[in-house]
Amino acid sequence: MISVVIPIFNEKENIDVLLERIITNVKTLDENYEIIFVDDGSTDSSLEQLLAHRNNNERIKILSLSRNFGQQPAYLAGLTHASGDLVCLMDGDLQDPPELLKEFYAKIQEGYDIVYAIRKKRKENLLLKFAYWIYYRILRSVSSTPINLDSGDFCMMKKNAVQHILSSAEQSIFLRGTRSWIGFKQIGIKCEREKRHSGKPKYTLRKLFELAYNGLFSFSNFPVKLITFLGFASISVSLIYLGFVIYKKIVLGDVPEGFTTLILAITLFSGVQLISIGLIGEYVLRIYNEARNRPKYIIKDRFFDKQE
Repeated sequence: MISVVIPIFNEKENIDVLLERIITNVKTLDENYEIIFVDDGSTDSSLEQLLAHRNNNERIKILSLSRNFGQQPAYLAGLTHASGDLVCLMDGDLQDPPELLKEFYAKIQEGYDIVYAIRKKRKENLLLKFAYWIYYRILRSVSSTPINLDSGDFCMMKKNAVQHILSSAEQSIFLRGTRSWIGFKQIGIKCEREKRHSGKPKYTLRKLFELAYNGLFSFSNFPVKLITFLGFASISVSLIYLGFVIYKKIVLGDVPEGFTTLILAITLFSGVQLISIGLIGEYVLRIYNEARNRPKYIIKDRFFDKQE
């Protein structure tokens, strides 16, 4: 069986076309398939549309979450309920082309455990494209785990890989990082990132920053090392300035004004201390979230079996 997991949040304009394209492509790979939609607290008619489609096709399965938990927890909910030998993750806005499933499947048949899409020729504005480009390269350079460049969540995985992802999921979820971390035989396929088919993007700038933070703090020791670097840098600046003051006193017979020197020193060390406290606080907050161990999502309704 092939399972396709799709999180949905207010995608009523895309559902009909999305389903048509997915079914057309997945049926060419295996007649035994399931499409798991995770309704992530939609406030439009997305859930009603999905239920209407399910009445005509029981291979369509639906999880309805109690509120909007976010894309990553929604993916996790779908992965937990996927029963396929192969599981595909895909966004619900048709920026991930369903036609690529055939290429994914072909690579799986060659012996790969995970096949993921490498996003090329994005249709976003220039600033956003540059932000994505620089972020992945910074993350890869500081990460203890090699993160696949320009890869999103769009992928196909064997069941064994899915089980390991589920066993290692943290409160701060960054699935593409976890996917890289578990290893296995992986390969990327280049694809053109399509424009959103219809509707407005659901990933706000705040959510993008939150996802980027999760990747940086969950798969890198760089923030902690940055604190040490800032400490040594501060000491170095202080020693250099001390040498400068001594030089002016002994050689030039002059000393810089005390007020200016004091303001510069306070500003420098205050900035270093605030950055250090903020970085440490971020780790403490993540430890606190792990200790609370709240559920990553809550399922309100489940439409899987015939009687449901």
